[in-house]
Amino acid sequence: MSELAISVENVSKRFRKYAERNQSLKAALMRGRRATYEEFWALKDVSFEIPVGATFGLIGENGSGKSTMLKCIARILRPDSGRVTVNGSLAALLELGSGFHAELSGRENVYLNGSILGMTRREIDQKFDGIVSFAGVEEFIDEPVKTYSSGMYVRLGFSVAINVDPDILLVDEVLAVGDAAFQEKCMEKFADFRRAGKTVVVVSHSMGIMRTLCDHVAWLQHGILVEAGRATRVVDEYIDEGHQERSETTTPEARWGSGEARLEKVELLDAAGRRTTKCRTGDRVVVRLHYACDERIPKPVFGLALENLDGVYVWAHNSRDGDAVPDEISGRGHVDLVVPSLPLQSGTFDVIASIVDYSTTHVFDFQRYCYRFDVLDGRPRESGGIVAFGGRWLDVVPESHAGRRSCP
Repeated sequence: MSELAISVENVSKRFRKYAERNQSLKAALMRGRRATYEEFWALKDVSFEIPVGATFGLIGENGSGKSTMLKCIARILRPDSGRVTVNGSLAALLELGSGFHAELSGRENVYLNGSILGMTRREIDQKFDGIVSFAGVEEFIDEPVKTYSSGMYVRLGFSVAINVDPDILLVDEVLAVGDAAFQEKCMEKFADFRRAGKTVVVVSHSMGIMRTLCDHVAWLQHGILVEAGRATRVVDEYIDEGHQERSETTTPEARWGSGEARLEKVELLDAAGRRTTKCRTGDRVVVRLHYACDERIPKPVFGLALENLDGVYVWAHNSRDGDAVPDEISGRGHVDLVVPSLPLQSGTFDVIASIVDYSTTHVFDFQRYCYRFDVLDGRPRESGGIVAFGGRWLDVVPESHAGRRSCP
């Protein structure tokens, strides 16, 4: 068994939720009774172990106990029962810039915050230029931090904390600070920590980051440990659990067109022909477009497109490119697009649908985000991204054997 960096044994932590509170001794005497409260258990009998050198994640909804657990590990909070054992020096990035003084300059706050995090003045002197450069605030380092933007403020706080050289680093919801370039630098810093054999414990709502960054995760729900295990498996189960049953009818976010032909309904059908808002990677699905016409429409072209919740344009296809244009339509009917094996990885997607003329220049009806559905983990199961290629890894072939076998 690997040496443990952190052992959490049957940890429980409770807080008091006051319905009314006496603000002073006078108020208590005047009211003639104690303040009333209810006990709230933020953690209930939670146990897990984190090996030395692992990157470990805590996942769960808001209020599930993730930050409380992290504060128990950091010894900011003391459990009401159970025990947390930490082997090695520890630094916590829980509230960035919490040791900053608004009236002091960035330079003065680097020394102040660094000393709070356990660095000596000599260590800060040696790391000062790197801290400032990492935060990207060289031009403003001698200005009061009250004049900093929020981005500059958290970047400097992160930079100070990340330059502490602990055995164990605790990180709470700070992977999204700053712009894309700064986030990339943060991820590189975490990679350096991992290569150096450091232990990292991360709390984040970004499941993509948790899936790729962490080796193992613990899933908390209402203070109770649901499951702990390999990150890819537990994160996928957590995402699947979080998808609620959706309404089968969705009002389009935007709609336009001349109206001679209209899309009355968009449906997603499973392999058994049942309407659904959930499917799995690799499933056979049908997207059905119901139309209605006030007059005969020659050679109409039906179109479909998908976007994910980040606004990424994932896919598009129309019936003209698919060689399936009818001579004409009139009255009511429907047209199906069959997908034999859905190549989407788990996530939520919005459908865009349209009817246009054969030249695709005249729009009869265009509906943006007219149907939303969830894709759950299925087969093939791949490491990340939006699409599932169904790729298959072959055995490693040494260069001396190259050319002796051909690709299948």
